[in-house]
Amino acid sequence: MTAVTNIQDLRAIARRKVPRAIFHYADRGSYDEATIRANRADLAAIALRQRVMIDVSERSTETTMIGEKVALPLAIAPTGLTGLFHGDGEIHGCRAAQAAGIPFTLSTMSICSIEDVAGAVDKPFWFQLYVMRDRGFSKSLIERAIAARCSALVLTLDLQIQGQRHMDIKNGLSVPPKLTLANALDIALRPAWALGVLMGKRHSFGNLTVRKESDSLTTLSQWIAGQFDPSLSWKDVEWVRSIWPGKLILKGVLDVEDARIAAGTGADAIVVSNHGGRQLDGAVSSISALPRIVDAIGGGPSEIWFDGGVQSGQDVLKAVALGARGCMMGKAFLWSLAAGGQAGVAQAIEIIRRELDVSMALTGTKDIRKVDKSVLAL
Repeated sequence: MTAVTNIQDLRAIARRKVPRAIFHYADRGSYDEATIRANRADLAAIALRQRVMIDVSERSTETTMIGEKVALPLAIAPTGLTGLFHGDGEIHGCRAAQAAGIPFTLSTMSICSIEDVAGAVDKPFWFQLYVMRDRGFSKSLIERAIAARCSALVLTLDLQIQGQRHMDIKNGLSVPPKLTLANALDIALRPAWALGVLMGKRHSFGNLTVRKESDSLTTLSQWIAGQFDPSLSWKDVEWVRSIWPGKLILKGVLDVEDARIAAGTGADAIVVSNHGGRQLDGAVSSISALPRIVDAIGGGPSEIWFDGGVQSGQDVLKAVALGARGCMMGKAFLWSLAAGGQAGVAQAIEIIRRELDVSMALTGTKDIRKVDKSVLAL
């Protein structure tokens, strides 16, 4: 790991360490992958304004996200199947994030359960919720998050119907991974990964197996496939609000009209996101949507965050300059977890923190809380 200098180095290691199906789950997008490409291209196209001869000897990347102190404006996004990238991956990721002073979000579709993670860490974490057809089960997930002392609930809005991810189908992705003739060699060539996952606490969706404890994995998978609900509406946000007593974050807003409605719910934060280019292909990049949403609802009670292609400190600086209070990273987190477990995640966070710090200095900026469009070469 000493040769790692950036997130792409961690991605390259992850590609070697985990089976193709698992790597592609994190790495690829939906349909023709136009949106996932736009997320990165549009970020790269934003130029920073180099400044000189400004005293930047004392700098700070510290800020707050929904009132919680963070070492830099970054949180780990909710990612499904995390425990298949590294055994007990959710626990390792949460520990690394908390040690680095940033929030960790546990996905509904995690391998380790809410209770597994809560029992393995000392501080509260965030929980991400999909509102499913079975509202009773969704309510039980919220209640379990309350019991686990989660400090915020991240409600994902943009997965009423799942966009097709061609590579997941071509790779025959399943949970847990099935040993077939097609993937037997792929798994056999990665014994360290296989042993680590095998020795993990769980090998299926930890938050969902309690729903079908006595049923087979096939039955559970069928139940999950039928649970994404196309009838979801803004009334469901009100319903979640009636149960959840803490901070509420709405993730998956890309349209100004939707942003105004989301802000009207009283959400503590709204995450501008296109689900990492994994849902509506042909949608605009998250970074291109961010300024319009900031113009529409910025200055209101809801913080605005950015999610969609964060892989460097420069990306974080650009998003903050365009009005984001904080950022979330998903793909970079999974790559770093696959590359080195807890140490890999810690290294990824430090890489981004260090890049952010240096980029601030070279743009003549001393405090991340005071960053605005003046750091951009517009």
